[in-house]
Amino acid sequence: MLELIYLERRGSMKYYISTLGCKVNTYESNVISDLMSNVGYKKTDNPKEAEICIVNTCTVTNTADNKSLKVVRQIHRFNEQAIIVVCGCLCQKDITKVKDIPGVKIIIGNKNKTKIVQYLKEYFINKKQIIDIYDLTNTEFEDMKLNNFEHTRAFVKIQDGCNNFCSYCIIPYTRGNVRSKPKEEVIDEINNLVKNGHKEVVLTGIHTGNYGAEFDNYHLSDLLIDVLKIKGLERLRISSIEITELNDQVLEVLKNNSILVDHLHIPLQAGSDHVLKLMNRKYDKEYFINKLKQIRSIRPNISITTDIIVGFPGETEEDFIETLMTSKICQFSKIHVFPYSLREGTKAETLPGHVSEVVKKDRVKRLITLSKTLEIEHMNKFIDKKIVFIPEVIKENYLYGHTGNYLYIKANGCKELLHKDVKVYLKKVAYPYIEADIIS
Repeated sequence: MLELIYLERRGSMKYYISTLGCKVNTYESNVISDLMSNVGYKKTDNPKEAEICIVNTCTVTNTADNKSLKVVRQIHRFNEQAIIVVCGCLCQKDITKVKDIPGVKIIIGNKNKTKIVQYLKEYFINKKQIIDIYDLTNTEFEDMKLNNFEHTRAFVKIQDGCNNFCSYCIIPYTRGNVRSKPKEEVIDEINNLVKNGHKEVVLTGIHTGNYGAEFDNYHLSDLLIDVLKIKGLERLRISSIEITELNDQVLEVLKNNSILVDHLHIPLQAGSDHVLKLMNRKYDKEYFINKLKQIRSIRPNISITTDIIVGFPGETEEDFIETLMTSKICQFSKIHVFPYSLREGTKAETLPGHVSEVVKKDRVKRLITLSKTLEIEHMNKFIDKKIVFIPEVIKENYLYGHTGNYLYIKANGCKELLHKDVKVYLKKVAYPYIEADIIS
């Protein structure tokens, strides 16, 4: 009887979902949303009117922890009757931070997010808090498939987990061992997305470049070759890749196929060999710079963005100045800057020479200033040139979207051009975008 009542109510119930953190979380939230909608739940963007509120958490920094917890508590304040589902990295690391927050009825780590509908049914019938924190030490890839056909750009998760154990990073402990989605499932998912109108696909993962590490003789370069054969795919992008994984095989694919876009996001993390060694990164400054030269020799107009952590334990002012100089040499088109955040259980926690918050803030500000300068320099290289972009949104008769090399374009136009290839003439930089005229 209770099950029947639940099934009757489900079709009229609304759900809200909040996502924090990386593109993998975004992908997994989209999958959860698909699963919820497919069984009759109605999505809303207003947590105050939702019967079910889902928070997909992040724990990469202390700030991410605090934001995740703040969202959960705010939802309960807004809507005391809501059934709150908390999932993701924060739960995987420490459920004690969430399990006693009022309104939290279901807690899931980084496995079995696809069981959310099943857990909701179980909770409605038994009215008991459900906790599912799976040991990720040696687990298989969780089968997920996205059926979201609303946007130009689709993320496809091809990999999970990380075995690098950089000294600052908690993610190997919250995401588990390296594991990859079978190539047949990747190809099938992308085929489905392309058939339903997606022009661009972004391959994403926790350690994307390590795709296929557990397979025999099938790795990222092989997957790229197979994906690039899909008819109708106009753009293929890798969300992020380590410099050491841009091997000759991957670069050969980059050299010979223009569908793989002129943009790579390659984390540097520090531009000082001293700090890179403390971080337990797998390369030095010279290796990084020389690899970028190799990439630009085959793709001269490529946009290369990066991540850099400042204020790492042991980072001196001289180390930081070296990072500024390395960033200039690398000619990044954008730098995502992160102040070091201590994570319990990581090796960096025990390192001497922790940097004060005042110094961190100063270094963040200086590196962001450099990033803006480099970004504008990169954008100016394309002024007075013609290029194709795909408009993603329209606001007050202006189309906004990105080119393959991730230039952000603003052009006067109409909604009929949304999600289509549009050729434009680039006029001037009006940071953060380039103003452009549509070419008929």
